[in-house]
Amino acid sequence: MTVIATASNPRFSVSRVDIDRGGPTYTKDTLADLHALHPDSELYFTTGADALASIMSWQGWEELFELARFVGVSRPGYELRNEHITSLLGQLAKDALTLVEIPALAISSTDCRQRAEQSRPLWYLMPDGVVQYVSKCRLYCGACDAGARSTTSLAAGNGL
Repeated sequence: MTVIATASNPRFSVSRVDIDRGGPTYTKDTLADLHALHPDSELYFTTGADALASIMSWQGWEELFELARFVGVSRPGYELRNEHITSLLGQLAKDALTLVEIPALAISSTDCRQRAEQSRPLWYLMPDGVVQYVSKCRLYCGACDAGARSTTSLAAGNGL
């Protein structure tokens, strides 16, 4: 789905490091692999304020800020300030974390998966190609009746 979502922008490329590794995938491993592949590049990891607030529960979180610069973006319902993060994570390097306020868009992957499971529309919440892929492959359908929806009706705006 990442390939589909980024296909129209030539500035994006999709890495297979997580796919090719096999087994459980943790952010620290992904960043270490990307750093090994691109040792002269500066890596940035962008994540929502909600995820950043729970970063200390991530596998090997202590290593993360050495592997990449983090960008925390605001999310509806999550207040995030430099002082809050610094008190949680101790003394970070000055440029280890940047917080960015973005317009409030209440879109989350959890909500999108739930909407797909409930056969509710996904249009305008993700790139059109991804909506079509989710529909075609019946991703996140859960217990829904496979015969109850058709790709034709979904493409027409009914359902996903």
